[in-house]
Amino acid sequence: MKALVYTAPGEVTYRDEADPVVGAGDALLRIEAVGICGSDMHAFHGHDPRRHPPLILGHELVGTVIDGAGIGRRVTANPLIVCGLCDPCVQGRNNLCRRRAMVGMTRPGAYAERMAIPAQCLIDLPAGMPARVAALTEPAATAVHAIALAERARWRPLNEARALILGGGAIGLLAALFLRHRGVDVTLAETNPLRRASAECHAGCATYDPRERGPEPDAYGFVIDAVGAKPTRQAALAAVQPGGVVLHIGLQDWASEIDMRKLTLDEITLIGTYTYTTADLRATVAALGRGAFGDLSWVEERALADGARAFADLDQGRTAAAKLVLVPG
Repeated sequence: MKALVYTAPGEVTYRDEADPVVGAGDALLRIEAVGICGSDMHAFHGHDPRRHPPLILGHELVGTVIDGAGIGRRVTANPLIVCGLCDPCVQGRNNLCRRRAMVGMTRPGAYAERMAIPAQCLIDLPAGMPARVAALTEPAATAVHAIALAERARWRPLNEARALILGGGAIGLLAALFLRHRGVDVTLAETNPLRRASAECHAGCATYDPRERGPEPDAYGFVIDAVGAKPTRQAALAAVQPGGVVLHIGLQDWASEIDMRKLTLDEITLIGTYTYTTADLRATVAALGRGAFGDLSWVEERALADGARAFADLDQGRTAAAKLVLVPG
């Protein structure tokens, strides 16, 4: 089969690969579409010690079962492969399973014509959902999961607060779209002018370039850091109101100091948020189906064979699209 393989830092190669090994309990999928995730870009830059080349990346997928349980099912999937037995799993928080594996990290991913995955990970799609929409389930679920955490932590409803989102990539834009659908006043900070224009057009939110100015201090009821770098962590703490909530999603840098004095004296709730649960993924499929994220016309499709150019365009900021979806030939 053909696959796009991460072969070295800064390099992905479209080439022939062996067919997937289908283990006990696996389903074999024919991949229809797969998104390029920020974590795939992180691996591409050689910054993810968990992903070692050569490796087929890709976990934001939609496909059809061609071997295994339910042949013909059209599905997306939870790319986290969990034990189902530990405390987080039995509590319904399987994103926190310490025994978790992941497609596109510990086993071959979906940048390929076919992929094997445990059948327990499959999530059925509504009839007629376009592949480019279904492929957004995984990143959209990350936003849905984070916003649900914020909702539980806040004293008042979300739509009574102003929200600031730092980072206009897929997670940031999808969070903005979902919040706007729920009536929240959203401001988005993004360095790429093409992405700022896209957020203004498709999410109807105010934007600014964080290289030119900082956020309004003490102005936002909750802040989403979808970048996760030292400057964005500092900006998030500066921007949040007393009693507000900061959601930390991005992991561009893994450590830095934050303003612990403000965190303490203003009773700020700082929440780390990681991926999604299976319940979040199912809820997100339903939300996508009812149009809660808009028409998604900003999503750009590319051929899997042109994947190297797609990675280069994202790396160099040459596209306005916060999400590129690759389609096997």
